[in-house]
Amino acid sequence: MQLSQEDRISPQEKSSGTNGLAIIAIIAVVALSAGGYYYLSGNEKAEEPQIIAPVVIPDPLPAEPLETEAVPEPEVVEVIPEPVQLPEVEPTPEPEPLPALGDSDAYVQQQVTAVADGMAIEPLLIEDNVIRQFVVFVDNLAQGELARKVSPLKSPSTSFTASDIANKTYINPDSYHRYDLYADFLASLNDEELAKTYKKVTPLLNEAFAELGYNRTSFDERMQQAIEVMLDAPIIEQPIELDGVSVNYQFVDPKLEALPNAQKLMVRMGPENARKVKSALRRLQKQLN
Repeated sequence: MQLSQEDRISPQEKSSGTNGLAIIAIIAVVALSAGGYYYLSGNEKAEEPQIIAPVVIPDPLPAEPLETEAVPEPEVVEVIPEPVQLPEVEPTPEPEPLPALGDSDAYVQQQVTAVADGMAIEPLLIEDNVIRQFVVFVDNLAQGELARKVSPLKSPSTSFTASDIANKTYINPDSYHRYDLYADFLASLNDEELAKTYKKVTPLLNEAFAELGYNRTSFDERMQQAIEVMLDAPIIEQPIELDGVSVNYQFVDPKLEALPNAQKLMVRMGPENARKVKSALRRLQKQLN
């Protein structure tokens, strides 16, 4: 079909259309900008925000355990201890039965000889009723008396002597040696062995002491009293003057003469022997406590 002259678009009309589109685009941009300005400035009611549904976050899945290589259990090695060898313990021997009091002389002499440990004490020991006479002798010592007739030991074999010096009589120092064997015997006693022997014969001592009729005291108490009496005896270093003749000698010093007979015996032993006896008595006293 042949276009008429009216149907053709002149270049001027085409340019005018293009300018119109550009104007429309500018107006749209300005309108959008103005809308944004009013929204930001609050001069116009803003559009209600779109409600967005909350996003549900699923619970986290439990973490799967890490795969680890199985560690083998340590091998248990059984250790068998070596047997411990205990020292051999020797059985405690049964105590030797005590003889009857009336038949105890040989037994007591055996015990005293063992305690003497080789010292020649046999010549000093009496042979009959050793326990009974010892108990009576100790009972008298506790009262300060000296019961010579019931002494468990024999009297010294040598006699007491005196010396006259410048018309005065004194104890002869050689007379002190009459008691050396007795004092040395007591001084050499082993405390432990003495204690063992004393404990062994204690039942016999108690039986003999009961025969004396005591009800309110024991033999151990009586022994302690006797020891105290002997320990209270003085030790005299200087020469001791006497008055009288032979067995009737008396001490010139009234203090010495007033001593109990048991303590006078300690004085007649001399200072060295008296110290030995007192030392032995103190050790015995500790064993009895």
